Amino acid sequence: MSSPESARTRAPNMRDVARLAGVSYQTVSRVLNNSEALRPETRDRVLAAMEQLHYRPNRAARALKTSRSRTIGVLASVRTNYGPALTIQAIEAAAAVEGFYVNTAHLSEIDEESVTTAVDRLIDQDVEGLVVIAPQQRVFETLATLADLPPMVTLRSGLDGDPQALWVDQAAGARAATAHLADLGHQYIRHLAGPQDWIEADARMQGYLLELSDRELPTLPPIRGDWTAEFGYFAGRQLIAANDATAFFCSNDEMALGVLHAAHALSVRVPEDISVIGFDDIPAAEHFWPPLTTVHQDFAELGRRCVQMLVKGRDDDTVDVQPHLVVRRSSGPARRA
Repeated sequence: MSSPESARTRAPNMRDVARLAGVSYQTVSRVLNNSEALRPETRDRVLAAMEQLHYRPNRAARALKTSRSRTIGVLASVRTNYGPALTIQAIEAAAAVEGFYVNTAHLSEIDEESVTTAVDRLIDQDVEGLVVIAPQQRVFETLATLADLPPMVTLRSGLDGDPQALWVDQAAGARAATAHLADLGHQYIRHLAGPQDWIEADARMQGYLLELSDRELPTLPPIRGDWTAEFGYFAGRQLIAANDATAFFCSNDEMALGVLHAAHALSVRVPEDISVIGFDDIPAAEHFWPPLTTVHQDFAELGRRCVQMLVKGRDDDTVDVQPHLVVRRSSGPARRA
């Protein structure tokens, strides 16, 4: 958690003022907006804290004439690639239609101080709602410790039934990929999983394991990766050389690309000798060689629904975004012994 002491190494913000004055963030906001619904002694205490911290209200706060800023904040992991970037674009477009602006804070590191600082930066912009596109469990553990947060929508797997979560059923997508390989006759299927602590990576791995268990197929230990094609290449070379699997389900398309490269380097044919499936359906996936079978996620629709949930709330008609398998030429029948 940040503190008045930590403000010495960065510009103080409204949360620092609230903490020093012993009031809520909303009370500080009311002082900045010249609200009349405050006791004089409370106002004086907040003003004294501002003076002690040398706090200067930001331009957005000074410009406020009402209690509404018409601004949505986005908290995003710095490792934004195709999916998160497209979701943020969709959030910005949908917010503009509703008359909202969007401010985005990217996390430089996934630790308590970085998350708190990024959230404080957004709150200092007086955001009316917050969208969290940072799929590490540590981010949500830190958010749970923060008080006075605005209404929030999180993009996460939703396995815990969080009503604030809007999600793509990652486990269902992984099961569909694994089932496709099993239906093609593959009994030994390797999984290149995503990094530890990534919620989506764990959900995809669980979907893979559940599908194998339901079909009573052998379970090979998943290999934890880092999302990169480079990891897929080096891991793929070792796993293909081990010759203990006829199919590879990768937790994203980039690692699948690395496995395809490894197969080519080892003169192993795809899909005649091994099958490869990815996840995400990035635009380049259909141009891999061979074109990649993968799980498609509608990131743009996800962004639009984020704004709708913040503006109108979640209701009985709110449904989660379902992934679907896109079959291309990288998957085929298991080779015969």
